[in-house]
Amino acid sequence: MLQITDDISLGILIVLCIIVTFLLNYLLNKKNKKQLDKIFSIDLILFVVWILCMIFQIICIKNNWSIKYAFCLSHLGVCFIPVGFLLLALIFSNTKIKFTKKHALLFIIPTISIILVLTNDFHHLFYKDYVTDFSPNVIGPYFYVHTYYTYALFLIAAIILLKYSIKNSGFFSKQAMFILIGILVPVVVNVLGFMNIITMSAYLTPITFTFSILFFALAIFKFNFLGVAPIALQTIVDRISDSFVILNEDYEVTDYNATFIKTFKIKDAQSLRGKHFAEFLDKAGLKDQISEFGKYLEKIDTSKKPSRLELSVKKANKVFNIEITSIISNGNLLGILILFKDITQHKNDMQSLKNNQDLLVEQERLASLGQMIGGIAHNLKTPIFSVAGGLEGLSDLVKEFDESIEDPSVTNQDMHDIAKDMNEWIGKLKDHISYMSDVITTVKGQAVNMSKDDHILFPISELFQHVNILMQHEIKEKLAELEVKNKVPDIVKINGNINSLVQVINNLISNAIEAYGDSPTKKVVLSSEFKGKEIIISVKDFGPGLPDEVQKKLFKEMITTKGKDGTGLGLFMSYSNIKAHFNGNITYETSSNGTTFNIIIPIK
Repeated sequence: MLQITDDISLGILIVLCIIVTFLLNYLLNKKNKKQLDKIFSIDLILFVVWILCMIFQIICIKNNWSIKYAFCLSHLGVCFIPVGFLLLALIFSNTKIKFTKKHALLFIIPTISIILVLTNDFHHLFYKDYVTDFSPNVIGPYFYVHTYYTYALFLIAAIILLKYSIKNSGFFSKQAMFILIGILVPVVVNVLGFMNIITMSAYLTPITFTFSILFFALAIFKFNFLGVAPIALQTIVDRISDSFVILNEDYEVTDYNATFIKTFKIKDAQSLRGKHFAEFLDKAGLKDQISEFGKYLEKIDTSKKPSRLELSVKKANKVFNIEITSIISNGNLLGILILFKDITQHKNDMQSLKNNQDLLVEQERLASLGQMIGGIAHNLKTPIFSVAGGLEGLSDLVKEFDESIEDPSVTNQDMHDIAKDMNEWIGKLKDHISYMSDVITTVKGQAVNMSKDDHILFPISELFQHVNILMQHEIKEKLAELEVKNKVPDIVKINGNINSLVQVINNLISNAIEAYGDSPTKKVVLSSEFKGKEIIISVKDFGPGLPDEVQKKLFKEMITTKGKDGTGLGLFMSYSNIKAHFNGNITYETSSNGTTFNIIIPIK
C-alpha cells in the first residue's frame, strides 16, 4: 500500500495554498468582475479556509495538540464548496444566472452539516472521533449523507462543465481535456483509496479537489483569464463575413471577430478589450456618432427588439446596416451584440439599378413622345383639312351673298338660305375646332407631365376620355374598333398620375390591336369595374393569345411579339409603373380565343 505521510501532505497543501491564494488575489483585484469571477472567488476562499485548516490539523498532530477545532473550522469550507462549485458550473454554461428560491434549497444540507459538526460532541452523528483516517469505525451515520451530497453536486457540476465545453469547443479541445482531467483526479484517488492501494486520509480530499479547481480554472479562463473564447466557436465567428462586437452591460468591449478588426483596420486589437465602446468609435473615425449610438444602446437596455441604423464609415470606405441586439438569458441582460452588415455593394447595385431604370423610363418616354407626336399629326390633319374646306365654303358663300345684294332676282328667301348655309359651316367648324382643342389639351397635359409625378384624384370617365382622344387616330388607321364599358361611378376616384395611367392603357390597347395581325376584324374592349376596394381596368382582345415563350418572360424582362418593330419596353415599364406609382398590379388571362390584361388599382 502506498503511504502518503503527513509531511508530504503538509508540503503539498502549502504549495496548493500559495497557488490558490495567488489565483484568488488576481480575481479579487480584477476590475469589472463578472458573476463568474465572483463565484469563482467565493469558491477559492472556501478552498483556502479548507486547506489552511488541514495545514493547522497537521501542525496540531505534530505537536500533540487537539485537532477538534481545526477539524470543525475546516467544514466551513468543506460543506459549502459543493454548492459553490455547482453554481460555478451553472454560471459558466449560462454566462449569468438569476438566483431564485430553488438555488437556496442547495444550502439546506450544508447548513445542517455545519450544525451537526459544531454539536458533534453531543450526538456523534457526524464523527465518532476526531481523526484523520476515515475508517468505518470513526465516522457517524450522517457522514454518508454529507459525502454522497458532496460528490453528487460535484459530479453534476463536472458534467455541466464538460458538456458545455464539448458543445462549444469539441471533445478533443484543450478546454474539454482540462475539465476531464479535473474530474478524473478526485475519482481516481478515491478509487485507489477504496482499493487500499493508497491510504485514504482527510488530507487527500482537499488536495484532489484543489487540483480539480485548478484544472477547471485553466479550462474556464483558458490561460488568459476570460481573454479567449472557445476555440471552435472563435474559428466560426472569425469566418463570418459580417463584423460584430459584443459589449457588456457597461458598454465595454468583451469580444469581437476577425472581420471586425480587419474592416475597421484596428492595429492593437487586444487593447480594445475592456475599453468603452466610445473609444472604438473614436478610433474608427465615428466620434460624431457617439451620442447617436448612446441613444440606441440605452433603448436596448429596456427593449428586446433590435435597433437598426444605417451608417457610412469614411475610414473603412463602406456603408453599414447596423443591428443592435440585447443578449438576454432567463431575464438577465448578458450583453449587447452590435452587428455591422456591409451593404456597400448593395448600395452601389441599387444606384446602378436606379440609373438603368431611369434610362429605361427615359427611353420609354421618348418612344411614347414620338408615338404621341405622330398621333397628334394624324389626329389634327383631318380636322385641319376640314376647317380649311369649311373656310373655303364660307368664303364662297360670302362672295355669293355680296353679289346677290344688287341682284333684283335674289329674293329674301335666297338670302335666308345663304345665311343658313353659313351657319351650317360655322357649326361644322366649331365641332372640328373643339375636337382639336381637346386633342391639344390632352396632349399638352401628357407632354408637360411626362417628367413629373403629379398625383391628383380623377374618375375613370376622365381617364377613358383621354385614352379615347389619344388612341382615336391609331384605331381608325388600323381599322380597329374600341368598345368602352365603364361601370365605375364618378364618385369613386383614383389617386395618382393620370397621364402615366393613360400611357399604360394606350400601350395595352396598341398591343391588343397588334395581336390580330392581318385579321380584318380587330375589336378591343376597354372596361372597368369596382370590386371591394379595387378598381379593375381591363383591355381585352379576341386574338390568338400569347405564346408560351412570351408568357414565361412576361413582366420579368423586356420582351415583344412585334419582332424588330418592338422594343419590349412598353409592357415591362407598364407593369413597373403600376407597381411603383399606384401600388397596384397587372394580371393577364390568355387562351386561343383572346387575351385580357387587368390593371388592378387599390382604392383607399
